[in-house]
Amino acid sequence: MAFTLTWGLGGMSVVLVMLLIGTGLLLKFSYQPFPDRAYESILFLQNDVLFGQLVRNIHHWSANVLVIVVFLHLLRVFFTGAFHTPRQFNWIIGLGLFFSVLLSNFTGYLLPWDQLAFWAITICTGMLEYIPGVGIWLQKLIQGGSEVGPGTLSNFYAVHTAILPATLIILMPFHFWRVRKAGGVVVPRSPGEDAQTRGESVAAIPNLILREVVVALVLIAFILVFSALINAPLGSKANPGLSPNPTKAPWYFVGIQELLMHFHPLFALFIIPILMVIALVSIPYVAYQSNTAGVWFASAKGQRMALVAAAAAVLLTPLGIVMDEYVINMGVSMSGVPAFIKDGLIPVVLILAGLTGFYVLMKRRYFATNNEAIQMIVVFLLVAFVILTVTGIGFRGEGMALKWPWGGETVGP
Repeated sequence: MAFTLTWGLGGMSVVLVMLLIGTGLLLKFSYQPFPDRAYESILFLQNDVLFGQLVRNIHHWSANVLVIVVFLHLLRVFFTGAFHTPRQFNWIIGLGLFFSVLLSNFTGYLLPWDQLAFWAITICTGMLEYIPGVGIWLQKLIQGGSEVGPGTLSNFYAVHTAILPATLIILMPFHFWRVRKAGGVVVPRSPGEDAQTRGESVAAIPNLILREVVVALVLIAFILVFSALINAPLGSKANPGLSPNPTKAPWYFVGIQELLMHFHPLFALFIIPILMVIALVSIPYVAYQSNTAGVWFASAKGQRMALVAAAAAVLLTPLGIVMDEYVINMGVSMSGVPAFIKDGLIPVVLILAGLTGFYVLMKRRYFATNNEAIQMIVVFLLVAFVILTVTGIGFRGEGMALKWPWGGETVGP
């Protein structure tokens, strides 16, 4: 079994979860989940508890690195075709783990009860009201009332420290057991090589285990050094009467917030995310012409198509952002047209038509299989979403206006 078959991302995820559980238990000795005490308990932890600042730093940075590692693991599984039979259901379990990690970060984001956390969560929970039918009810349920307050902190603390850790502890062994049941990690192979003739195997113990242990130790060392050098952010105490400008969602949700800048809220916060979740869940159950498990990007042709899709997204996404900001919004008059149609239905239909045309054109141009064509569309959407996230993090200033990240100057006219 070639040692290049895994980057150790699954094992890294387990190490990070263990670090989070361990440091989280230590933090519970000092943290008090009440709005009038939460912020002060963080200050006490950082200033008066031996190694309290380091423990919080490890917890904070491990959580952020975990999002990245799990996301990269998801991409590796997809781009090596490791979701084909008999691994379809394990892909769904992996998605469940990924969303659990996101929710764990999201619920933990509020606990310091500083300005950054309070208003980021206020922005995110405020988005829920655009969900048809149950939006207001869901918002009040999560907030524990009509606004972010003591009920919200209590709910987030309970979910963050009990429900989500239990979910991860249950799903992770099941996920790894399903990998083992399916025959182990998918082994890389050349595009023309049969899956049954991939070469010789070696014993997992001690060969693979030794390398996984080395990766784990390097990761722990990196987290320790990074946490010793850079403190977890903590702003001033939350002030419900004074919102910062700009107010942004946590970095892993900024892409969705950026969508809100360009689409009607119903589409940006409900329809588009729902379509993306449905697409992710459907990936392993689409009819594919061949089982490409182990082949990066399905084939050499698939690699070329992925590069074309990535280049197209890099070109078109920033262009679309700037056009929407300075041409469509300022220069195109659509008076009398409902916002639902102008900012929602029309742009979504145009984008879907463009993606469909791109799909058909590329499939005919390269005589592509479903494996290659679907992967190409995923690459395009993935790169586009990364650009939206980077734009929201680095290119949005006061009033969420576009600006250059190295100064206060506005982008464009």
